[in-house]
Amino acid sequence: MTRAVTTGRSFPLGVTVDGDGVNVAVWSANAERIELCLFDESGAEERVDLPFRDGDIRHAHVSGVGAGARYGLRAHGPHRPGEGLRFNPAKLLVDPYAKALDRPLRWDELMSGHGATADDLARDDRDSAPVVPRGIVQGDLAGPDPTTNRPGHALADLVIYEAHAKGLTAAHPDVPEDVRGTYAGLASPAVLDHLSTLGVNAVELLPVQAFLDDRFLVAKGLRNYWGYQPIAWFAPEPRYARTDAVAEFRHAVHALHEAGIEVIVDVVYNHTGEGDELGPTLSLRGLDNTAYYRLTDGGRRYIDDTGTGNTLAVDRPPVLRLVLDSLRYWVEVLGVDGFRFDLATTLGRTDKGFRPHGPFFTAVGQDPVLATVKLIAEPWDLGPGGHRLGRFPHPFSEWNDRFRDGVRRAWQGRSLGSADVGARLLGSADLFDHGSRAATASVNFVTAHDGFTVADLVSYAHKHNEANGEDNQDGHDENFSDNLGVEGPTDDPVVLAARGRRVRGLLATVLVSQGVPMLLAGDELGNSQGGNNNAYAQDNPVGWIDWSAADKELFDLVSRLVRVRRDHPVLRQRTFMHGRERADGHRDIVWHRADGESPSAEDWNDPDWQTVGFLLRGAAGDPVGEALDDAVFVVLNVGDDVDVVLPDPGDGRAWGLEVDTARPDDDVSFSGSYPALAQSVVVLAAR
Repeated sequence: MTRAVTTGRSFPLGVTVDGDGVNVAVWSANAERIELCLFDESGAEERVDLPFRDGDIRHAHVSGVGAGARYGLRAHGPHRPGEGLRFNPAKLLVDPYAKALDRPLRWDELMSGHGATADDLARDDRDSAPVVPRGIVQGDLAGPDPTTNRPGHALADLVIYEAHAKGLTAAHPDVPEDVRGTYAGLASPAVLDHLSTLGVNAVELLPVQAFLDDRFLVAKGLRNYWGYQPIAWFAPEPRYARTDAVAEFRHAVHALHEAGIEVIVDVVYNHTGEGDELGPTLSLRGLDNTAYYRLTDGGRRYIDDTGTGNTLAVDRPPVLRLVLDSLRYWVEVLGVDGFRFDLATTLGRTDKGFRPHGPFFTAVGQDPVLATVKLIAEPWDLGPGGHRLGRFPHPFSEWNDRFRDGVRRAWQGRSLGSADVGARLLGSADLFDHGSRAATASVNFVTAHDGFTVADLVSYAHKHNEANGEDNQDGHDENFSDNLGVEGPTDDPVVLAARGRRVRGLLATVLVSQGVPMLLAGDELGNSQGGNNNAYAQDNPVGWIDWSAADKELFDLVSRLVRVRRDHPVLRQRTFMHGRERADGHRDIVWHRADGESPSAEDWNDPDWQTVGFLLRGAAGDPVGEALDDAVFVVLNVGDDVDVVLPDPGDGRAWGLEVDTARPDDDVSFSGSYPALAQSVVVLAAR
């Protein structure tokens, strides 16, 4: 058919339905020509040149194209890889602004710009269209609008549940078989009931932006399970959908919102799945390699601060615009409530190194949409000075690996002082109490997708990643784990009892600490990955949650801990506590030894001192904290059985038991002291 190609507009970027056709706008500073490639149901291709230019944006209005059309892009320009110019019109490109893809991305040799050779300077002229997914032109959105029923929880009130969109339901017996492992599975009654009963109010999903099964894994017959190889930042990953990824993801978010649960998505803007100079040409590399990536060696190779082959140049205006536009789309159209930024140190890198007030952080902080959602940084990357915990600006919170490692060490029996337990329990003020930041800057966890599950943390002294095909060389070596006598599964009742006690203590420590707690999905059930601490390629029962062996007693305990945290605001304050005196004469935090005395510096560093209590009240000097008529006494006992002398609850009150991780049945009597059992956490409230 003959199509009318008229000027159109240079905005919005991407392909947008507009009257009797579509408006197309594509940014590239160095391309000589950009083509829109339209595909019919048979796969036949029609190429339409975008002849109009506004600055570095090529644009046109193309008639006769509507919602549901399949398309890609081709970019013409110089092929001088030694200078970073890798234009190759034989390679069909995914539009960076594509809102949906018609199938998942999986490595194929035809995607390579240099073909089957190991010479990245070569040029492969084979057409990649047969193996590259097409973008789908987005029309009117179907289904309920997830932006209309946001729960709107305060950050301090969140209990985050980190989950995989597929792995959460792939083996769930009460989720209908046809929706297991899908966005629809997330919205199933069985999942919503589980989350609501557990009490979590935010789900943090591993990456769900369209990603690539990369060559390294495809060659081994594996898949990219976690999803940290993004290609299309607007498009929900199609492998988790039955027919319409956009509609089904929006429906899942709406259903979670209806249950009072916010949705945070793990986003990857530090690199792309195009990898290093030997990787595929799928999108940004083909559109304008020198503009989108940080290059070295005259432009031939890629700076690799991420350990994945390339680093995105987020500080450059066109790249920053792409990132911000996609973030706003996930908020305003897909309805999410926040983001966890993978390797966020990279987002603050410029030619002068990491800058906590660099272009990305400044832009997000002033953006009227993004400044209203939850923002969480993974505060490290693999570049120079990459570990930046505590150095991100407000309003970002940060994954606190110092909490993770310190709490693990403490439960292993290290001295409480060397594990920094005091600081970690109170929100890590040593890291975050600056720049007007709150205690909610610390996201506290002992397990996450990257590492052991909590069951494996107490069952394996060493990682067992053989299934990943890397000779067990991948994954962390320093896990601060302990098998408690037997490596892996056992029927020994003594070992099992010890493991259960420690699991409950570890999870309780997360939930009684100041900051924002995060639980790994499945930990509340005793889920194991068989000792694999890097299940990134295990899209199978190793990586999926095993619901068949759920530990009901553990689930009930974790639910109770979440409820205790919700019922006692002193456990979730925004203001840091430093032992200052409140208006009522009480200090906001008071530490206690088991004998009731105040611990000394020597106590904190004594490896034989393994029981500490702390009395919490509302934060001094803070109007919200001062108004709290609440007092909680927590006992952390990583040692043997001990009687703990209780402090005076004051005001004619008495201590009542909220939870004892070693006594799920509450079968205990006490008055002036509490008989804390070995490896336990006890929470008492003044009544």
